[in-house]
Amino acid sequence: MKRKVIRGAMALFILLAMVITQSISVSAAASKFVTSVNTTSKVVALTFDDGADGANTNKILDILAKNNVKATFFLTGSGANNHPQYIKNIAAKGHQLGNHSYTHPDFTKLAATQMKSELDRTEALIKSLTGKTTKPIFRAPFGAVNSTVLSGVGAAGYGYTIQWNIDTIDWKGLTASQINTKVQTNIKPGSIVLMHTGAGAPGTPLALPTMISQLKAKGYKFVTVSQLLAYQNTSTNKTYTVKSGDTLYSIARTYGVTVSALAAANNITNYSLIYVGQVLIIPGTTVTPPTTTVKYTVKSGDTLYKIATMYNTTVAKIAAANNITNVNSIYVGQVLIIPGTTVTPPTTTVKYTVKSGDTLYKIATMYNTTVAKIAAANNITNVNSIYVGQVLTIPK
Repeated sequence: MKRKVIRGAMALFILLAMVITQSISVSAAASKFVTSVNTTSKVVALTFDDGADGANTNKILDILAKNNVKATFFLTGSGANNHPQYIKNIAAKGHQLGNHSYTHPDFTKLAATQMKSELDRTEALIKSLTGKTTKPIFRAPFGAVNSTVLSGVGAAGYGYTIQWNIDTIDWKGLTASQINTKVQTNIKPGSIVLMHTGAGAPGTPLALPTMISQLKAKGYKFVTVSQLLAYQNTSTNKTYTVKSGDTLYSIARTYGVTVSALAAANNITNYSLIYVGQVLIIPGTTVTPPTTTVKYTVKSGDTLYKIATMYNTTVAKIAAANNITNVNSIYVGQVLIIPGTTVTPPTTTVKYTVKSGDTLYKIATMYNTTVAKIAAANNITNVNSIYVGQVLTIPK
């Protein structure tokens, strides 16, 4: 009888060990890094980072309520301590709650145990105030993320690390008009917009009514982050962790995407500035495009990179289609085959001469385009380096 009891106890112990091991392996999966969602549906998630003062929280909540918009608030434990009623108000209005750490440290400088402590303390406080969890979404302070952070955050139970593809930089004190322009210029289906609730962003509550109205006029629907994730086409976007010796060009070539598309998917404005351990979203497509072929005659000032960007293809593909071994060696009048073309290049271009006080962002806003597109069309690698008198091609 004792042997049967012992054998039964051992079997139960083994079963429990298997269950515990399995649950640990599931929870230890790396957090998924999300900057936007790959979808054709016109949906957008407005997100707000709440810091120490949360001075504009109630104003923002009132505007969202008047416009019947649900948003996502990433909360810090220190902020919740300073203004617990604001946190309760956010939850009571039905908005989604996310974890933004307790003391707002750079997670790339923390050990896994420290990350977990930051997240657990905030989760416990928010749950005690609202009865709601911040899981499974986390936003890294300063947007500082690498593979170690994703592993640590995932192990703490946060399956998604939410970044953004539209940074309003409202915390710099931008005006309502400047904030709204950033959103309207860069909006795309599946966007995640970053804003703040603090006193340092006084333009945000002023910008929201017009922003919401204009986005609705464009056909956009407002959703929380978790709702947005449901629109994700899981068969496309991958992530890649930058290694020593990598460049955006080498990564783009590996995955068969363009440098400009890779930069746009990761909010990179300076193509030369990537770092080891950085996690990049590799943009994909949901539909296989028709494999048509177009011929292009090289003009003065052309480079393979410029031509590839015009036709939404890669340097490697054009080089392969034309038996080019030196990608820096093309000549005026050369006829190139453009493989797998899906987009007809612009038949007309606009030229703009840089004036004193101009920036690429200012010019992009004037012409309703993006900094990345102008940079690509003009082979600009440092978007902060333009000069008075420079003639820029403005892509349409």
